[in-house]
Amino acid sequence: MKIEDVKNVCVVGAGNMGHQISLQCALSGYKVICTDVIPAVLEKAEKFVDSYLAGRVQKGKLTEEVAKTTRANISFTGDLKVAAGNADVVIEAVLERIDLKRKIFADLDKIAPAKAILASNSSFIVSSRIASATNRPSQVCNLHFFNPALVMKLVEVVQGPHVSDETAQCMMAFCLKIDKVPILIKKEVDGFVLNRIFSVISKEALWMLEMGVASAEDIDKACVYGAGHPMGPFRLNDLTGIDLTYDICMSHFYESGNPADLPSPSVVKKYTEGKFGQKTGEGWYSYKK
Repeated sequence: MKIEDVKNVCVVGAGNMGHQISLQCALSGYKVICTDVIPAVLEKAEKFVDSYLAGRVQKGKLTEEVAKTTRANISFTGDLKVAAGNADVVIEAVLERIDLKRKIFADLDKIAPAKAILASNSSFIVSSRIASATNRPSQVCNLHFFNPALVMKLVEVVQGPHVSDETAQCMMAFCLKIDKVPILIKKEVDGFVLNRIFSVISKEALWMLEMGVASAEDIDKACVYGAGHPMGPFRLNDLTGIDLTYDICMSHFYESGNPADLPSPSVVKKYTEGKFGQKTGEGWYSYKK
């Protein structure tokens, strides 16, 4: 697949990441179909798109013509066959569950054209664990966007040992086409690049919190006003989801058996209380107002 051949994009999963990736692609001129098995999620995603475009026009960030063209570029459906049947690139953005992803990729392999690239937005499940569910492993890769996908420029393109150079280069070019800054990761490693670096900061921040060195708010302030981060590790964790942090830690522990990979006591406490961050109204901070 060459970048010139990419015209149609399918995004599987219409949640926060999925619908923003879809909209970013539509803004860049691609025809996009976003799909999800939950009608309420699709409805919410479509409302977000309409609200976002109207808001950007009102603020003078988009012209009426661009907003109208973008809206015409994106559609929503609960039918995977309709969504992926004519796709050149499919981006999966569902829950971080390996069994679910493998099932979806196996289905996509039967539905999407043989030339199509199948990419996963997973932040920690490497594509080599998914590719064997298809008959096109050289066209299966990680394409990791960051939250919020409409704002964050970085996209990690992960070229595992099974991924062809043509696929990797096509995805690098695709990211540039949708106004992102891609980096090519040449080996599959836990956390890829940025999350691997940031996990060290997060672990240290959690240790300081649990040892009573400083509050979550003050640790965040140190990172923002001292290190120049846009937000501290606890505020960021609320944005990405404490439940995701818990799931990632447990996944690493099941693979390694190393107790050091277990989630910290404070993360376990938040997880068992159902305080996942912004999505539940409370995490390290309260968002109920």
